[in-house]
Amino acid sequence: MKRVLATAGHVDHGKSTLVRALTGREPDRLAEERARGLTIELGFAWTRLPSGADIAFVDVPGHRRFIGTTLAGLGPASAVVFVVAADQGWQAQSSEHLAALRALGIQEGVLVLTRSDLAEGHRVEQVRAEALARLAAAGLQVPSVVVSARSGAGMDELRQALDVLVARMPHPDPDAPVRLWCDRSFTIQGSGTVVTGTLGAGTLRVGDHLGLVSAAGVREAVVRGLQSEDVAHESVGPVSRVAVNLRRVQAGEAGREAVLVTPGAFVLARVVDVRLEPVTNGEEPTAVSGDDPSETPPARVTLHVGSADQPARARPLGDRHARLSIDQVLPWRVGDRALLRDPGTRRLWSVQVVDVDPLPLRRRGAARRRAEALEGAASASLADVRLRSRQAEHPDVLEQLGLGEPSDAVLVGGWWVDPVALQAWSQGVREGVREHHAAHPLSPGLTVAEVAHLLELPDHLRAAAAGGALPAGLPAPAAELVRHVVAAAGLRTTGGRVHAPDHGGLGRAETAVAALEARLRSAPFAAPEREELSRLGLGPTELAAAARQGRLLRLPDDIVLLPDGPARAMRELAALEQPFTLSQARQALGTTRRVAVPLLEHLDGRGWTRRVDGQRRQVVR
Repeated sequence: MKRVLATAGHVDHGKSTLVRALTGREPDRLAEERARGLTIELGFAWTRLPSGADIAFVDVPGHRRFIGTTLAGLGPASAVVFVVAADQGWQAQSSEHLAALRALGIQEGVLVLTRSDLAEGHRVEQVRAEALARLAAAGLQVPSVVVSARSGAGMDELRQALDVLVARMPHPDPDAPVRLWCDRSFTIQGSGTVVTGTLGAGTLRVGDHLGLVSAAGVREAVVRGLQSEDVAHESVGPVSRVAVNLRRVQAGEAGREAVLVTPGAFVLARVVDVRLEPVTNGEEPTAVSGDDPSETPPARVTLHVGSADQPARARPLGDRHARLSIDQVLPWRVGDRALLRDPGTRRLWSVQVVDVDPLPLRRRGAARRRAEALEGAASASLADVRLRSRQAEHPDVLEQLGLGEPSDAVLVGGWWVDPVALQAWSQGVREGVREHHAAHPLSPGLTVAEVAHLLELPDHLRAAAAGGALPAGLPAPAAELVRHVVAAAGLRTTGGRVHAPDHGGLGRAETAVAALEARLRSAPFAAPEREELSRLGLGPTELAAAARQGRLLRLPDDIVLLPDGPARAMRELAALEQPFTLSQARQALGTTRRVAVPLLEHLDGRGWTRRVDGQRRQVVR
């Protein structure tokens, strides 16, 4: 079993000295750090506890000038060794580090009072009591150990306390997707680019193809080699400090803002909606109040997530939520914890991601409606909130976000669809089709593409309906969605056209068509001439509408008969001596050559008659 802990505490309270005494390794890597006795970059060291558990330490700077580096070390950790010097007691950076721990949701750890050899016994107990009270107020109910790293006093007790801590920490999932926040990057001659980070879940293997998300964009990276605790491995599981040698990555493409991820396992986005909680420096968090503008972050803040820190723009959404926009895409899941910091006042806000890549707030009142929806998330699942805003979402995206199935969605074309949106779409399509019929009574209805336009799909589905790209190559739901909406609206589709079920009649052409029907019933093959049809007001549009409704049969050269005309003709032709000529057929039907030729070709096409030679046909028995 492996675990990774971060150190925290005021500058010069002995964090690096404590790690060195526990591990026998020097966590300060830089010569400048060792010369000044001050941690500037993140340090790393590891050891084996009496139980046999392997434990690694991320040693963070205590000086406020390096708060960004401190947060980079705390971000991926799940537990902390909080250090307070017994001879100095609680200090300013103690409070800042505690605020960061609270904001990041870290609730496991051990309080270590160092330099006990430099303080009287009663002073040590005073410092212990104050530190425990401050930690408890921030939600950290932790054991405490008094040590002297120089003399070795209390070190065995500390190792036992760390063993207890490691045993109660949750077991990470080795099969989870990888998301490795890189905290260092360097180049080794002959090997190429190496990044280091804390692997909190998942398993890395030599040969893995991963996504490298960085300021340079998103690209593929191949794991060339792995090391953990200075030992080469073919695979490394959680929780581990790991160095990853990457193939296909140039120097400078992977910095502290870079993240290695399992391809397709996370949603990459520049915008997230978050739940806010103000955090004070080690005290109880102040109450959230919409009347106090200081409770909401300023427009320009620094976002700390994982080991990355990014300049961000914050847009308040009510009192408890905000929309954060950054310039670089990062891999997100709903529920991710992060921290906002005002660089000027150093004020902190704990944030928890509630939606990723939300739709833009473009219409008037959209921000207010979005705030209301997020406030209502306490009584509805975040999957439902996301679906309500986007109207339709693919299950793969919900899985990438770590969300379950929506509670009341309808599955259409492989997509979850909001039932409220379906109802609105159905009503809109129903009204649109009826308006079309009223304006164009002879029209057979709207095409499927025209109906899709009536749906007023949101942007991410509108692009899909128009053949645009969807995230992760997801299939467009437009065709299935149209079919579902048409059925829900009580409409019908005939010949690729959507129409109302009661759509019929021919409007102003009804009288002329009825007169033509009466004429053809008495003389079935006396098809009117084109000029006569024109005098009746029956042009191509009216005749096509009558044919679609089954009122007339249209043959080439504007020959118009009743739909049962071919059957009537077959009765007459079957009575002739077989085979028969065109002239004999014309005489039997009592019609002209103009009508007989296209009619016989129509019968040939249906397989009711066939040619015997160039002059004669016969009825197919």
